[in-house]
Amino acid sequence: MKKLQGAQLRKPVTPDLLMTPSDQGDVDLDVDFATDRGNWTGKLDFLLSCIGYCVGLGNVWRFPYRAYTNGGGAFLVPYFLMLAICGIPLFFLELSLGQFSSLGPLAVWKISPLFKGAGAAMLLIVGLVAIYYNMIIAYVLFYLFASLTSTLPWEHCGNWWNTELCLEHRGAKHSNSALPLNLSSTVSPSEEYWSRYVLHIQGSQGIGSPGEIRWNLCLCLLLAWVIVFLCILKGVKSSGKVVYFTATFPYIILLMLLVRGVTLPGAWKGIQFYLTPQFHHLLSSKVWIEAALQIFYSLGVGFGGLLTFASYNTFHQNIYRDTFIVTLGNAITSILAGFAIFSVLGYMSQELGVPVDQVAKAGPGLAFVVYPQAMTMLPLSPFWSFLFFFMLLTLGLDSQFAFLETIVTAVTDEFPYYLRPKKAVFSGLICVSMYLMGLILTTDGGMYWLVLLDDYSASFGLMVVVITTCLAVTRVYGIQRFCRDIHMMLGFKPGLYFRACWLFLSPATLLALLVYSIVKYQPSEYGSYRFPAWAELLGILMGLLSCLMIPAGMLVAVLQEEGSLWERLQQASRPAMDWGPSLEENRTGMYVATLAGSQSPKPLMVHMRKYGGITSFENTAIEVDREIAEEEESMM
Repeated sequence: MKKLQGAQLRKPVTPDLLMTPSDQGDVDLDVDFATDRGNWTGKLDFLLSCIGYCVGLGNVWRFPYRAYTNGGGAFLVPYFLMLAICGIPLFFLELSLGQFSSLGPLAVWKISPLFKGAGAAMLLIVGLVAIYYNMIIAYVLFYLFASLTSTLPWEHCGNWWNTELCLEHRGAKHSNSALPLNLSSTVSPSEEYWSRYVLHIQGSQGIGSPGEIRWNLCLCLLLAWVIVFLCILKGVKSSGKVVYFTATFPYIILLMLLVRGVTLPGAWKGIQFYLTPQFHHLLSSKVWIEAALQIFYSLGVGFGGLLTFASYNTFHQNIYRDTFIVTLGNAITSILAGFAIFSVLGYMSQELGVPVDQVAKAGPGLAFVVYPQAMTMLPLSPFWSFLFFFMLLTLGLDSQFAFLETIVTAVTDEFPYYLRPKKAVFSGLICVSMYLMGLILTTDGGMYWLVLLDDYSASFGLMVVVITTCLAVTRVYGIQRFCRDIHMMLGFKPGLYFRACWLFLSPATLLALLVYSIVKYQPSEYGSYRFPAWAELLGILMGLLSCLMIPAGMLVAVLQEEGSLWERLQQASRPAMDWGPSLEENRTGMYVATLAGSQSPKPLMVHMRKYGGITSFENTAIEVDREIAEEEESMM
């Protein structure tokens, strides 16, 4: 006791106004959780994790599929426009929010509690996407195990799942006898293996009668969720090391497949179709909407994953440089994958004697039909097939465990005292619940449900969330204040390009696409199957639910305040008192003022006038005070 008293006498007295949370003693605050939540062990961990998150199945499965169904090369025009107008600026905005605050998608809305519903909408969207995304990983595992054989099961016809239309294309081309079937009406063994054996879609009459559970797919889905759980079990410290392999290995295999594809006869026909823009497709709203959605799916903008990853960064990580590395690298990877896909499509079109756009059915199974067929044309085809699907597995897992980490981080940041010590158990409960919800996708008609989730879970709802986030940060919080935060973090303010995109171009473009998509709405379909009206309504409600999260969050925020309605709106839209960098050493300028127990909007200036100036922060505080006063006057 005497030692404690002596220490207390020797300790300088600090005014309450300037006491940091660590000086307050055992106070019920979240101040120590910034280190408890974990951090990347190196700068390269974050960069490779972002590359692994963005460069996923969408680059191999979604981008070639969308380019194929939207005019080939014409799709690249809106794709790069959307990348410049929306992708890069919003990518940087989301990284900046996460790194500055070190918070997840829910807690980050301390920046403006009125819009916390946008964070809840992010979680709903990423949850729905994670359910069906892991089903695609289950398909990959199915093919991975099927490759462990001397002869690939989709290489030849004559199996119990094949029909009379099945024709081995290589055999048909080199046969000297008269062909009994019209080549244009034949089906490849790989296509029948996918639709009639893997999916067993003939056992379902539609989305309303999904049929029985396919137990082989059910077990593959279970394995997929087990792998994902192990990936996120120890957080970013372990996953940050795994990406050194999973983010780089796919490029080696993709280059091998590209070289093999372009050496096939007729490959140039497919590449020509891929590169030649069919500009009449640009008059369709669907092409522009698909391009915008491809940016969101591929870069992960609006899902909260980027925000979550950046929240584990050090405060001064150069995310400006990382933004361009990841976004441009992602675009190059998508184009590279497109070349690998379309070179094989060109070969197959020559074998069948039909145009490239008729060589395969449009659908999510494109990568499970064309690529497996390409594997059968290579020497040691089972070996190459195993490597290819292992590549898809690593691509998918990088993105999937980011989705789950987003959900887990968001909820644990909201309830750190209860959930953070039990993060592994909570992660396991999330994985089990999502596995159970995804069992419908393992039925005979599971592909219909997957298409419905794919079309509606992150369509117009995702656009609304991104528009809301952009407007809340730039208009409500303030573009000047946000740029000042970035200047504090990176040492420079964003230029005119980013400011123009954040203020006008990005939200205006997304708003125009949103309105256009509503006016030019097109029902979902899978091949020749048209979805019934009730399924379409269910999909629309799925998208609307994420949108309704935003006004619901506003209502909750307003009800928690006091005063008139206008006063409540003003109070709920202002940043929380503890908004700012999570670590004390990073709280400079106006954020030195956000200390525990302070009730003043400018407590640092109050202290300076009462106790005298603080030389290290005096000039910054005066300047910040002046800027805040000017902003308040401009808003009145």
